[in-house]
Amino acid sequence: MKENKEISTAELEIMEVLWRAEKPLSIQEVSDGIEDGKWKYNTVGTMLLRLAEKGAVCSEKVGRVIHYSPSLRREDYKTEQTERLISKLYGGSARELAVSLVGNGRMTKDDIEELRKMFDL
Repeated sequence: MKENKEISTAELEIMEVLWRAEKPLSIQEVSDGIEDGKWKYNTVGTMLLRLAEKGAVCSEKVGRVIHYSPSLRREDYKTEQTERLISKLYGGSARELAVSLVGNGRMTKDDIEELRKMFDL
């Protein structure tokens, strides 16, 4: 994805549909995959064009229909956003993020034990 191009919350919903798909999808198929059908066909098309401009999706014309697929992997996006969060809110300290998660009760004892096992390797 091009640097400094944020994916909005709405665009992320589009990306989730594309990431779940096992094949490129048409605008209609993406629209059908959006929860509650909350966006019209044209809105989904506009968001797909924006995502293409940002380098997050690529398109291919098959006959008269354009199909879209993610060019940004879900794991790469999650890693990028996690790094941005740590940098922005925790001064670059992953430790401070962990302290925040443990301190506010977001992590269960099972979560903490699972992390301990991961770090013991």
